[in-house]
Amino acid sequence: MKNQASVTINGKRVPLEGEKNLLALIRKSGVEMPTFCYHSELSVYGACRLCIVDIEGRGIDTSCSTPPRDGMVIKTHTPKLRKMRKTLIELLLANHETNCTSCDKTNACKLKDLAADLGVKEIPYKKTREHREPDLLSPSLLRYPDKCVLCGDCVRYCNEIQGVGAIDFAYRGEDVVVTPAFNKSLAHVDCINCGQCAAVCPTGAIVVKSETDKVWEALADESKTVVAQIAPAVRASLGEMFDMPASAVTLGKIMSALKYLGFSEVYDTSFGADLTVLEETNEYLERKRAGNRTTMFTSCCPAWVKYAEQFHPELLPQVSSCMSPQGMVGSLSKKLVAQTENKSEEDVIMVSIMPCTAKKFEAHREELSSDGVPLIDHVLTTQELGKMIREGGILFKDIAPAAADLPFGLYSEAGLGFGASSGVSEAVARYAARSLNNRDLLSFEPETNPEYPEWKEVIINDDNVKLKMAISSGLKNTEKLIQKINSGEVSYDIVEVMACPGGCIDGAGQPVSYESGKAEVRRKALKDAGKITPVHCPEENPYIQRIYEKMLGGKEGSPEAHELVHTSYQSRKRIADHTMELASSTQEAPVEINVCVGTSCFLRGSQEILSGMTSKIEQEDWKDRIDLKATFCSENCAHGPTVTVGEKKMTQTSLESVVKEVESQLGIKEPAGVKG
Repeated sequence: MKNQASVTINGKRVPLEGEKNLLALIRKSGVEMPTFCYHSELSVYGACRLCIVDIEGRGIDTSCSTPPRDGMVIKTHTPKLRKMRKTLIELLLANHETNCTSCDKTNACKLKDLAADLGVKEIPYKKTREHREPDLLSPSLLRYPDKCVLCGDCVRYCNEIQGVGAIDFAYRGEDVVVTPAFNKSLAHVDCINCGQCAAVCPTGAIVVKSETDKVWEALADESKTVVAQIAPAVRASLGEMFDMPASAVTLGKIMSALKYLGFSEVYDTSFGADLTVLEETNEYLERKRAGNRTTMFTSCCPAWVKYAEQFHPELLPQVSSCMSPQGMVGSLSKKLVAQTENKSEEDVIMVSIMPCTAKKFEAHREELSSDGVPLIDHVLTTQELGKMIREGGILFKDIAPAAADLPFGLYSEAGLGFGASSGVSEAVARYAARSLNNRDLLSFEPETNPEYPEWKEVIINDDNVKLKMAISSGLKNTEKLIQKINSGEVSYDIVEVMACPGGCIDGAGQPVSYESGKAEVRRKALKDAGKITPVHCPEENPYIQRIYEKMLGGKEGSPEAHELVHTSYQSRKRIADHTMELASSTQEAPVEINVCVGTSCFLRGSQEILSGMTSKIEQEDWKDRIDLKATFCSENCAHGPTVTVGEKKMTQTSLESVVKEVESQLGIKEPAGVKG
């Protein structure tokens, strides 16, 4: 029998078992190699150089980008390697803003931890980079360029997982920086506010925008009634911040802690999820009864909704009009508390505790307000709640649990399931079966179709319930799904979309964790919590029925329900008020060229087309025949770069194709070709 292939690491033989790189093999051997830029879900970048190893016969190389080979002999911590790693950290710290005690990432900063692990006590190098102003305009995220270590994690996640490309590298050499296009704020580009850039950032260069000060201020205002709601996924993760077992579900302690902090009422967003199940299922059935055969997309995820508004406004009529569960609880509870306490809705402050940074953007939506009063006043992430509990001096592990307040505190197992991917689909399918067949589904098992591995499918054929559903998480996967639907290659009745892979349990507002498998631990905790809920079906929730009778016209889909818990969406394609004239004739030009330099097109190559055409016009002396303009119109963001030549719109185009079209419209029979 042939011996199993192996690699010798620090004198220890380690068998090869399918590892893709030396880094994984080294970690399997018991050595925790330092990295900034390596994530198993992302492409290999190899920029930080911290994972360098000494390979016998080959020399020093990065372990993340080196595939293992049988017989390799590796050393991970020779004097030379240790010195090189220490020097790399010292160089990073020389240009790094080191106000660690006031940094939001201080308890989860890889740079700080590595500096301590490698024994960095002083910085022998001078600062070489100019100060760059922070970006504080986004409602969800803050960006501090002086804390960036150029690992590229945020860039690759935004492009490779979300397919948005709102942020990228700019400039070269020592001037290189990570920034949105044209150094704009994240608030002014196609950012969807998912916050995963902050989740993967190893330092405090991108962090969640905190609202804790505003919440403390509201709690201290005796004229206000401050209420809270807690999203399903929060209970499965907050304990991580207090060294509680990862599987511990801490809802009762969260409720108690919020009362200690001064909240008058504490509700559960899972109640809103129950209501969403009923309203969304009814909406789907009404669409089908009306002969609407188009796919209905779910609307619970605000990052997905913004993505649709920016890149696919043509799909907005197919997105469910239901508010997210956060919006529903905010809308109903504000009205009920105001009536009960004889106050104006403006004096009832709703604070949402969410695992998601995009919920902060959602709270600012004009559509999520009533007569100018927001339905959600402040959104705290799980991280922010943990910090408030610590700041309040509450001994979280020791406090006795408390129950949520009624009527918005009772929820079903189905509503709780919204905290993870596939939960919405399962709840809707099961409720449809109970409504149309008077019995539940025997099973709900999402499966991967080998032809379309980017999403999962569920096909239900049970008497009156015939549903084909797709479940997608991660917006690059969703974009592929949309393209297949639009081309007619696939068709689905309902599509569930979550921007964060795995759903809300792995939202960017959750406690920072660099451990693999953490999302699955949280998913299991949420599933276990659902098994012990006293109510398992939304329609069996007695307080759902009371709210329908008292506030929602007595039935699903009523005018009252549409007024209070449904909403609308708007196209957010960015159309500028003017274009930038780059090259123009002194007389009327026969051919006008508009090159889109919006974020998506810019990152897909429009800059190269723009500069190439500028050179081409100069070389061919076309100044009197061409009007070249840069526009911020994002007409086909997902299919860029987009260039309009005369009346012809060209998508996913190249410089060569644009030149060919220009020459055709100019009547040049023998193209001159593109000159360097």
